[in-house]
Amino acid sequence: MSGRVLIADGNSERGKAIAEACSARGIDCGVEIHGAAALEAALVELPALLVAQVELPLIEGPQLGAILRANPRTEHTGLLLVCDRAADAARCEPGLELMRPPFEPEDVATRVVELLDERRSEAPDEEDEEGGGVEGQLSQLPLGDLLQLFHVSRKTGIVELDRGDGPEDRGRVWLQGGDVIQAVSGSVEGEKALYRLLAWHRGAFAFHPGLDAVGRGIHTPTRALLREGQRQLRERERLAVALPPLDGRVTLNVQRATLPNVIHPLTQEVLLVLELYSRVADVVDHCAYPDYQVLRTLRTLIDRGVVDLSRDGAAAPEPEKGLFSAAKAARLREWLEAAGAGTPEYREAKIAVLASDRAALETFGRRVCQLPGALPAPRLEDDALDVESLAPLAHLRLADDVGLELIHVPMASRFAPVWPLAAHGALAVVFALAGPVREALATAAEATETLRRLPRARLFHVLQLDPGEGGAPEALRGNPALLDESSLFLLPSEKAEKAQLLLRELFARILP
Repeated sequence: MSGRVLIADGNSERGKAIAEACSARGIDCGVEIHGAAALEAALVELPALLVAQVELPLIEGPQLGAILRANPRTEHTGLLLVCDRAADAARCEPGLELMRPPFEPEDVATRVVELLDERRSEAPDEEDEEGGGVEGQLSQLPLGDLLQLFHVSRKTGIVELDRGDGPEDRGRVWLQGGDVIQAVSGSVEGEKALYRLLAWHRGAFAFHPGLDAVGRGIHTPTRALLREGQRQLRERERLAVALPPLDGRVTLNVQRATLPNVIHPLTQEVLLVLELYSRVADVVDHCAYPDYQVLRTLRTLIDRGVVDLSRDGAAAPEPEKGLFSAAKAARLREWLEAAGAGTPEYREAKIAVLASDRAALETFGRRVCQLPGALPAPRLEDDALDVESLAPLAHLRLADDVGLELIHVPMASRFAPVWPLAAHGALAVVFALAGPVREALATAAEATETLRRLPRARLFHVLQLDPGEGGAPEALRGNPALLDESSLFLLPSEKAEKAQLLLRELFARILP
């Protein structure tokens, strides 16, 4: 550790005067005007003594001292707190060195010399050559404050968090130039993980400079992230008693067929996950939205009688391995028999698929082929799809005697005469779209309007979102007709599991 003294004072004139008085006594000094800069300087310089204003901006003096004491590299740094008012002393822990008013810079310098003499014999013999690390407790410095500090000082590195023994008790946040670019909490990642970590009130943190290879999973500006995290935290604390407990169990209390086709994407996702999981904690984990929003949605569904809440500890039902249950397959079988389709040995319902471009068609087809019972058509399997051709895309075998056939229909305007013919007798029409929401819906507008006029038309739009793009409800408000008469599914590009869940929901709604 060096013999340098670091002075951190929001009163810049006083800080300079103290530094000059110390320099006159042969003491090497540095001056900073806020806590973020002082912490960064302390981690690099490893000063022997920190002189800090109690009400230091960004990180107050006592808090800054606690962070340095918790870090093995700076635990031997001495601390002298400067009080602006007599009342400041009452805010400090007993035993801390204080300069109570009134005092002059010369008085501070004299006390600095005394403290350096006292601590010289206690200084470690060897210095840690690596710089920039920070360790501490979340009870002393919450994660939100820590990230704000690193944002101001434009740090690059990883914050590791640990509050217990289980994998759900560990988290990581990646920073690049002060911006949060990714977060992980247990099996959850992205913004959802960051909001979860911001709610931790206990545990240890450690910051390690440098950045390992990690894909950018967070695109929202850091200041906006921290503001939203604080808002969610306040709301969750305010509604803590009303929100369903994580160890509770929730079950759907109504028939899916009675629910409207057009519901908020968050509510749609919660209802879909409820088909596979009943424990509240599992529902929260498997929804892409922040924990607080999922819990609030569950509370609303419980209040409206759509969902039941219990704490009986009963085991969750096993998810169905097939795409449909036997009862759902029977419904399709009855519809096909009434339509006279196929033979008693095997009946297959037709689904027309219109795609905005080849990439959207291929992505949709390959995602469908990841569902149980799916088989790609030869063109999809051979990577020979053509958006200008009317051709099979995939088959879904739902039982030994029933299935679905997906047929691609070109969406270019010159094929408009073909649209009604291809959609005739189809169980549904699916639009496979990609790109920004507004542009994607505009691409499908002509075909949507034409096919909507057909008798018993059932239209579904699947939007494969760009990376970082959310549900974009503001873009959907300009398409009220689309929302009134069809179902809309927004498939994220980064979340394969969520995309598969939404595709399951799509085919569940397609069933007659």
